[in-house]
Amino acid sequence: MEVILLKILDIFLFIFVMYTFSVVSSYIILGIISTKETVSYFKKNSFVNYKNIMSSEDSPSISIIAPAYNESLNVVENVRSLLSNHYVNYDVIIVNDGSKDDSLEKLIAAYDLEKIDYLLNEQIPTQPLREGVFKSKNPAFAKLIVVDKENGGKSDALNVGLNISTSKYVACIDVDCLLLEDALQKLVKPFLEVTDSKVIATGGVIRIANSCVIKNGKMLEINFPKKMIVRTQILEYLRAFLLGRMAWSRLNGLLVISGAFGMFDRKIAVDVGGYDVKTVGEDMEIIVRMRRVMEEKKIKYRVFFIPDPLCWTEAPESYKILISQRNRWTRGTIETLKKHRKMGLNPKYGKLGMISLPYWFIYERMAPLIEVVGLIYFIVLIYMGGVHWEYAITFFFLAYLFTVLFSLLAIFTEEMTYNEYKKKGVGFKMILTILLEPFLLHPVILYAAVRGNFDYYFNKNKKWGVMVRTGLKKEDS
Repeated sequence: MEVILLKILDIFLFIFVMYTFSVVSSYIILGIISTKETVSYFKKNSFVNYKNIMSSEDSPSISIIAPAYNESLNVVENVRSLLSNHYVNYDVIIVNDGSKDDSLEKLIAAYDLEKIDYLLNEQIPTQPLREGVFKSKNPAFAKLIVVDKENGGKSDALNVGLNISTSKYVACIDVDCLLLEDALQKLVKPFLEVTDSKVIATGGVIRIANSCVIKNGKMLEINFPKKMIVRTQILEYLRAFLLGRMAWSRLNGLLVISGAFGMFDRKIAVDVGGYDVKTVGEDMEIIVRMRRVMEEKKIKYRVFFIPDPLCWTEAPESYKILISQRNRWTRGTIETLKKHRKMGLNPKYGKLGMISLPYWFIYERMAPLIEVVGLIYFIVLIYMGGVHWEYAITFFFLAYLFTVLFSLLAIFTEEMTYNEYKKKGVGFKMILTILLEPFLLHPVILYAAVRGNFDYYFNKNKKWGVMVRTGLKKEDS
C-alpha cells in the first residue's frame, strides 16, 4: 500500500513541477512582452501633444461616472479632483448609492447643488431614484451632476450613470480615486488612433495614494508609504499592471479593466445590458461580456491598456480589509469564468476562447488551490519521511529568487519610464519590500483566495465586501 502511495505522490510531483515550470515560463514571456511594450509606449508618447486632444471642441464627449456609498470622508475632495481634468467635452456624474452618512449633504453644501427635473432614459433597469438629480447653481461646477438613488450596489449605481449619460464614452471610476488632470485625453487616445478595428474599452495603471499629499483635488507630493502592508501592495500593483496587463493588451487578450478607472464605448456597454448586478466582479465580467458579443457578431475589436499612471487610490491598511477585498476579487473571477464557460477552448471565440480564458482559469483561478494542494503534498512527504531536503530547499530558493527577480523587473520598468518615487532612500525601501513581500503579502493573498473559494461554494450570505477608508492625506487649503 505504501509503495502505491509513493507512486501516486511521484506522479503528483511530476504534475506539480510541470505546472510550476509552465507558470514561470508564462510569467517570463509576459514580462518580456510587457517590458518592451511599456518602454516602447513611453518613448513614442513622450512627444505627443495632448493639448490638441484636450483643447479641441471636436474631442469626443466623455462622462465620468463615480458611484459613492458612505464616502463622506473623501467625497468633496475627490469630486474636486474629477472636476479638475484638462479636457473640454466632459461631465461628471456622481451616483450616491443610498448612502447612510452625510455624503449627499456635504456635496450639496460644497457645490451649491439644487434638485432639478430630469427625464431619465432607463435603458438599463436599476433601483429607483431617492432624492433625485442635482446640478450646481454655480457655473464653475456646471459639469457636475449628482444623482441620489436607493441602494443597489456598485453595479447598479454604474448602470444609473450609463442611463443618465449622453456621451460617446464613459469613464467609470471609484469616487475615492484621485484622477490626474490629463487622464481623460490619455485614455481616450486609443479610441481616436485605431481605425482598423473597434476599440471597446481602455484602461491604465492605478497607483496607491496612501501617504501622498493632496490639495484641492491635485497630487502635491508622492510619498512611499510607511506601512509595509501598503508597500507590498504597491509592488504587487506594479507587477500586475506593468508586467501583466501590458502584455495581454499587446496580444489583445485582456480580460479585465480595473474597476477603479476604465473607459468604455457607452453604446456597446448599454447594448450588452450594462453591469451585472449579480456579480461582485463587475469590472471583469462586463469586459468579458463585451468581448463575447463582439466575437459573436464577428466585429473586429480591441481592448487597450496603457502604462500611464492615470489615477491614484487608497489601498487597504489592515489585513482584515485586504483579505475582504481579495476574497471578493476571487469570487468575482469564479463567477465570471463560470458564467462565460461556454467560450473556454471554443475556437468560435478566437483568442478569447482559446488563450485568454484558459490561461485565466489555469493560472489565476486554479493557482491558489494548486498551491495549497502542493503544500499539503509537502506536509505528507514530511510525515512519510520522503522529503529530499536538498532538492526541496533548492526548489523553494529558486521560487523565491524568481519572485524577487520578477519584482525587480517591475521596479526597473517603473524607473525607466515614469519613476514616480523620486525621494532619497525609496530605492532601498523598495528592495527591502521586494525581499520581504513573499513572506508578508503572499500568504495573506493565498488565504484570501482559498477563503473566497470556500465562501463562493459554501457561504450563502456572500457579501460584496466593504472597503473602509481612513482618508487620503490632504493639505489644508
